[in-house]
Amino acid sequence: MLEIRQGGTAGQVKPIQPRALIVTIYGLYAREVGGALSVSALIRLMATAGVDEPAVRSSISRLKRRGVLVAQKVRGAAGYALSDRGRAILLEGDRRIFERHRAGTGDGWLVAVFSVPEAEREKRHQLRSRLSWLGFGTVAAGVWIAPVHLEQEARDALAGGGLADYVDLFRAGYVAFRPEPERVARWWDLDGLERMYDEFVAEYRPTSARWRRKRRDDDEAAFADYVQVLTHWRRLPYLDPGLPIELLPGNWRGSQAADLFFALHERLGPPAHRHVETLTRPGGTA
Repeated sequence: MLEIRQGGTAGQVKPIQPRALIVTIYGLYAREVGGALSVSALIRLMATAGVDEPAVRSSISRLKRRGVLVAQKVRGAAGYALSDRGRAILLEGDRRIFERHRAGTGDGWLVAVFSVPEAEREKRHQLRSRLSWLGFGTVAAGVWIAPVHLEQEARDALAGGGLADYVDLFRAGYVAFRPEPERVARWWDLDGLERMYDEFVAEYRPTSARWRRKRRDDDEAAFADYVQVLTHWRRLPYLDPGLPIELLPGNWRGSQAADLFFALHERLGPPAHRHVETLTRPGGTA
C-alpha cells in the first residue's frame, strides 16, 4: 500500500488509510449526486482502488462516528451521505486543493495571537491544530503567521470552530531585523515540506509518463490512479500556504509537484469521472 504523509508534522510517514480514500471519493463525486453513495457502489469503487470490503465497512463506521457521514438510503439501498460537517470540510478544501494561490512579497502577513486560560487549555491544542491545518507558521508561543490571503479562510475556520474568542488577527508587514527568507525558514518547516514534494514527484512522475503513452482511456485504471494521487496531494496545499516564491529556497520543489498534480488532474479526472458514473447511475453495475 502506498505510503504518504497524512497529517501531523513534516517527517511523519504513515500509510494511506482507506477512510482517506473514502473522503476523497465523497469529495470528488458524492456531492454531484446529492452527497450520498450506496454502500455497494462505494465497495466497488474502493475495490478498484485496491481496498477490500471489510476495510471499507470499518472505515465507513469510523467516518460515521466522527460525524463526517450519516446513514441514508440511496434508491432504496443502504448508503451514506455527507453530514453538514462533512460538506463544510470538503468545501473548505476545494479552494486549497484545486486552485493555486501564491502571495506576493508586498502583500503583507496575517498574524494570529492567542491566549487561552489554563482552565480551558484543551482550546490551546485545538487552536494550534487549526492554525497548523490552515497553513500558519509558528513565530513564537501563541504567535502564528500566514500570508494575508488566508484571512477570510482563517476567520471562517476559527469562528466555525468556536475559537474566535481566543484569537486576535492582525495584518502586518515585516520590517526588521533579519532577511525575510531567513525568518520564513524558521516559521515553516520548508526542508520537511520539500521532502514531501520530492516524494510526491518520485511517486507519480512514472504514473504521468505511463498515461502520456496511453492511446485510449482505461476509465477504471484512471479512477484507481486519480483517487490515490488526490489523496496524497490534498494535505500538501495546507502545509504550503502559498508563500511568496521570492522567500522560498531556490528551485522550489512545490512548483514542480503542483505542475505534476494539475497535469494528472486534467488527464485522469474525466475518465475517472466516467468510471464513477458507470457504477453509480441507475441500472449500473453497483
